[in-house]
Amino acid sequence: MLIQTSRFGRIEVDEARIISFSEGLPGFPKHRRFALVQPSPDPVFLWMQCVDDPELAFVVCDPRSFVPDYRVPIRKDEIAALAFADAADCHVLVIVNTVNGELTANLLGPIVVGAHSRRARQVVLSDKRYGIRHRLLSRCSRQPVAQMA
Repeated sequence: MLIQTSRFGRIEVDEARIISFSEGLPGFPKHRRFALVQPSPDPVFLWMQCVDDPELAFVVCDPRSFVPDYRVPIRKDEIAALAFADAADCHVLVIVNTVNGELTANLLGPIVVGAHSRRARQVVLSDKRYGIRHRLLSRCSRQPVAQMA
């Protein structure tokens, strides 16, 4: 499938890399289809590019690359709504931002994606250990930051 992006121009995306949000994302309810774009062969970060809006894209990553003990409890109703075979059938991504020269991740609002269904939903956690601006990397040092912001 060919999609237009503001960052990479027109690109070919494998349909297996398209995920669907039945309710959209918070703040973007009408944007429901996103492609996971790999900028390199073995990326830590991916682009989650809106299929229908070239201007809308988010940088995402697997949070366990930076927070190995990060866990997202998946409720049974979410498993059913997203057509997961079980909780092990899902992938977890978090949205990454740059804040004051550091890469941060929203660990309170992870995105859960069904590996087989490709259905996705952003969930809101109540775990006080996590924040919306968890520091991942300092842009100056490029070293992982161990403590939470």
